Amino acid sequence: MAPQRNVGAGAEAELPEYAGHYRLESCLGSGGMGVVHLARSTSGLKLAVKVVHAEFARDREFRGRFRQEVAAARRVSGAFTAPVVDADPEAERPWMATLFIPGPTLAQHVKRNGPMPPPQLRRLMAGLAEGLRDIHRVGVVHRDLKPSNVLLAEDGPKVIDFGISRPKDSELRTETGKLIGTPPFMAPEQFRRPREVGPSADIFALGSLLVHAATGRGPFDSDSPYVVAYQVVHDDPDLTGVPDGLAPLVLRCLAKEPEDRPSPDALMRELRSVAASYDTQAFMTAQAFIPAQRTDPEADPAGAVADRREVPDAEDGEDAEDGNGSRVDPDPGAVPAAAPGPGPGRRGGPSAARRSARPPLSKRALVGGGALALAVFGTLFSVQLLGDEPPARQRTAGARTTPDAFRAWETAPSGRPGSPQCSYGAERLVCAQAGSVFALDPDDGRLLWRHTTARTSVSGPPVVSGGLVQPALEPGSGPEALDPASGKPRWRQDTAEYNGLTGAGDMLLLTGADGTVTGMDSASGDALWTGRVPGHGAPYFRTFAGDPLAYVASTSDDGSSTRVTAVDPRSGAVRWDARLEGMLTPVGITGEAVVLTSDDPVLGETRAVVRYTPGSGQTRRVTLPVPLAQGHGTVHGDVAHLTGTGGRLVAVDMAALRQRWSLETGVARGSAPVADGRHVYFTAPDGRLLAVDAREGRLAGQTAPRMGDHPDRVAATLPEPVIADGHVHATAPDGTVFAVDAGDPVDW
Repeated sequence: MAPQRNVGAGAEAELPEYAGHYRLESCLGSGGMGVVHLARSTSGLKLAVKVVHAEFARDREFRGRFRQEVAAARRVSGAFTAPVVDADPEAERPWMATLFIPGPTLAQHVKRNGPMPPPQLRRLMAGLAEGLRDIHRVGVVHRDLKPSNVLLAEDGPKVIDFGISRPKDSELRTETGKLIGTPPFMAPEQFRRPREVGPSADIFALGSLLVHAATGRGPFDSDSPYVVAYQVVHDDPDLTGVPDGLAPLVLRCLAKEPEDRPSPDALMRELRSVAASYDTQAFMTAQAFIPAQRTDPEADPAGAVADRREVPDAEDGEDAEDGNGSRVDPDPGAVPAAAPGPGPGRRGGPSAARRSARPPLSKRALVGGGALALAVFGTLFSVQLLGDEPPARQRTAGARTTPDAFRAWETAPSGRPGSPQCSYGAERLVCAQAGSVFALDPDDGRLLWRHTTARTSVSGPPVVSGGLVQPALEPGSGPEALDPASGKPRWRQDTAEYNGLTGAGDMLLLTGADGTVTGMDSASGDALWTGRVPGHGAPYFRTFAGDPLAYVASTSDDGSSTRVTAVDPRSGAVRWDARLEGMLTPVGITGEAVVLTSDDPVLGETRAVVRYTPGSGQTRRVTLPVPLAQGHGTVHGDVAHLTGTGGRLVAVDMAALRQRWSLETGVARGSAPVADGRHVYFTAPDGRLLAVDAREGRLAGQTAPRMGDHPDRVAATLPEPVIADGHVHATAPDGTVFAVDAGDPVDW
């Protein structure tokens, strides 16, 4: 596409063809401070490049603010914003390039679709609270959080445009007599004490933003920015139309005094209790914001033209400029509606046609991930999502040169939504879903058998131990074992009720309600020993492939130390016992050592990875440069791989005792990772399977989303992938189980 030129008058008559070495392809939108262009890097990556208006480029104060914007955007780049690719604030026309995110702004979404329903409001509030937590954690205050600065990306809300943000340690100060912000979303202190604005101002803006999302108007509503300013400082907010379950929390955000407002962490804690009353945990993923779909401009010339648009006049008092220098960049205009396109979870047509229609990886990584890109000024630029037919009973895809080679497959054994949880054993892929346990042929996905259960939910995959399949425990009953060939019961134990079941080699470890542990032979169902694990009230065991021991960890009440005990599953004997510093969770083994994550006892963040060698009693700790929220992980060889809320994936070398790499995958959250030496795999809430190069920490491939017909329903725990015989098996919210070749993720 040729670079776009403006034929208007004035200093902007000739738009630049390049910003640095990035070729500008089309104008995405224009605001009070600059123009945003669609551009591409040398490798073909789509970028949003903000180029400052010529008049501001000559203003020393503005250049200082732009330098600050670049610095702030670099500091907060992550799962809830987006990474800065390049910038030159010293250029004749200063510019900044960020990765491009398809999706409407919140302002656009509300204008087109009306107020959000309560489930979406909770997800929005949770996602923005997480985003503000990360922004404030690096010492940045946004100061202009508003609907046009929130993108509803595929994997959750993104905070954009740090044009007037300020680090707490910045030497750049607000000038006397100038108010910077957007009156309907400014906090009282921004009018009264603009030099003393802190993180709580963003919480106030979040409350105003939530009212807008819930009602289509703000809590302080007037056509005059001066009247709005008076209302913000002196009047009570109007929360009419805000759902009852959220109104008290929104009201706390809108407290007049900064110290009376909740922190982002307090907001997330409150939202957990709100979600419990709705019997859902899906809000914490901030996942169900799927942008309206349009065709890619490269494939649809009309779509490309639609992106070259003018900016409408300000509406509803949001985008205004007062006499004191308060400036708001207007949203880009609405994009004309396009014909419906494919959407996640609805796939159709022959598999060969579907594979040939997929874009190359460099584009798929943007489409499927939905979060390795940023649209500055709230640009709406949606692209065609992959897959568009209803779930098939079974389907094969892919081609190889030999007739007996593995072919990717997909099946929906139950025909119901909900991600099955699977494990591999006895040459079967054994899965559990609400109401049933079933076995699939791992080579082609054929259903081998199905066993009906009374469970209405699934807490984990079936255990394959002692050559038999052990379904999860059912309320009011003991364990049972199924024949892996037929699915028929081989034995059942009804004499006792247990709360926990863990497979350990050819043994089952069952924990009773009183904390007593029974070691049961998996093949026969015979109890070989019964007893307690000293120092652990209700032990929850963890086992790892290749390790004959089972581990239990119990943290002290104050979170200062953890007692870790290794138990011989066959006899119940304690092999070693240690009290280690910190709140620790075993995640794997490396050589003779156990690898544990160390979490903050208050925030729940993973701050370090610990290697403990019981033979010598030596403890070594690797502190993560950036903590992981709700981290969980696995160990392969000497490397621990960890994921957390926000989708960041890190690799920690436990031999060299250093972090090897860190990757912002952009997903709202990921499953526990699994690794095979070449790649690290994990699943996303929308059903994607992602592969990351284990050595370089770069995205190697991903499958299409398989969201199903209920995008607002997301499992509290994501099923981790299963690696077997060079293939990766995964499941999705639409009820499908699928398998791909582990050796070639680029072709997924």
